Amino acid sequence: MLRVVTLATLFPDATRPNFGVFVERQTLGLAAHPDVDLRLVAPIGLPPWPLARHPRYRARGGVPEHEIWKGLETRRPRFVTLPGTGGRWHGAALVRALVPMLDALRDGFAFDVIDAEFFFPDGPAAVALGRRYGVPVSIKARGADIHHWGHGLTAGQVIAAGQAADGMLAVSEAMKRDMVALGLPEARIRVHRTGVDLDRFAPLDRTVAKAALGVAGPLVVSIGALIERKGHAIVIEAMRAVPDATLWIAGEGPERGRLEALIARLGLAARVRLLGAVPHDDLPRLIAAADVSALASSSEGLANAWVESLACGTPVVITDAGGARELVRDEHAGRVVARGAPAFAAAIRDLLAHPPSPLAVRQAALPFTWEANTAALYAHLSGLVAQRRV
Repeated sequence: MLRVVTLATLFPDATRPNFGVFVERQTLGLAAHPDVDLRLVAPIGLPPWPLARHPRYRARGGVPEHEIWKGLETRRPRFVTLPGTGGRWHGAALVRALVPMLDALRDGFAFDVIDAEFFFPDGPAAVALGRRYGVPVSIKARGADIHHWGHGLTAGQVIAAGQAADGMLAVSEAMKRDMVALGLPEARIRVHRTGVDLDRFAPLDRTVAKAALGVAGPLVVSIGALIERKGHAIVIEAMRAVPDATLWIAGEGPERGRLEALIARLGLAARVRLLGAVPHDDLPRLIAAADVSALASSSEGLANAWVESLACGTPVVITDAGGARELVRDEHAGRVVARGAPAFAAAIRDLLAHPPSPLAVRQAALPFTWEANTAALYAHLSGLVAQRRV
């Protein structure tokens, strides 16, 4: 039996049900493996009092510190995050919060390996804890944890953690190349694809699905947080050159005000709608109703929204970011284009004029199963334990 501690600061809770849903799904899959005994530690970062009472953080502070989450025993220790410090103290604060909890846990659960599911601050903390308990450590890179935290004030911590880890995972070959470029050892990095629920994310009768949403005519969707990196402004601007099409954007974030102003300035209020945060369970119907899924990201690892769109039979228009070309291998899957409104408009118009078969689109997503994800993760973690014991 492989005894695993999964460490994940990127994980849903009652106040943030969409936060890290793919980490949740992966963890539930590994926990269900017949040869795995898993304990989940999903720390919550909060600023010190009185900032912790700010509306942005108050609800998060009320999340139980120990609960059963979707059948999985979950510990949610708090660690201090100091605003304005660029994250440089997050890793040390996380270690301080975890040591007493893991000391107590280890008395009854002699875990074999620490599985860190985000590179920062989880990675540096996991390496320190691995040394304390004499167990191997794996760190997974998903995108922003390398592209953002791997540069600037926290770059040294990210690089040191990767160099010290027994093994690492990357969501795409492109992500692996970015990690190697930072100075992380290539031989210890394994590409670990995300999964998609192919039963839930599947093609529907598009006409019926649109009618259920009250949409007439072509529908474009964009799935992602309202942050500059996702490029929603580019897709909105592209809609000026895609007449009669509707754009629905599912996501929430600090760019909402700027995007609302852009929609109004361009006179697109009748055709462009910000949906806010959409529950993950509601995404299949939305995506399957769409003719195109567009996302103008400046950086990605391998966006889960890309895989979900393809599984629904909806072609994508995306930038050449992260593993885009590992997923979009032919014109059935969609288009990889320059990060600008003219290129997005042209690609969307092309797909609307020449729509590929949803079943042909779906072929690109078929290798991305959760079963394969679980099997690969188990093989990776058990291999690290076996190497340590040699």
